[in-house]
Amino acid sequence: MDTLSLLAFLPGMHLLVYALPLITVVSLVYGATRHEQWPAIKKHAWDTFIWIVGFMGVVFVVILLAGLWL
Repeated sequence: MDTLSLLAFLPGMHLLVYALPLITVVSLVYGATRHEQWPAIKKHAWDTFIWIVGFMGVVFVVILLAGLWL
């Protein structure tokens, strides 16, 4: 499949290039506000990253199903 046809099929997919670094930075800053040692910051940041991505995935599925249902 051609890149242009993939972008036409999934019009907002290029925005993930911005979402993943933003989620990473937000997770690191949030972890750094809670802890002072790097191992604890990285663990908390990873947990927060997974939580945010999971929440965004659930919201995506709900919106996708609502769009298909209507």
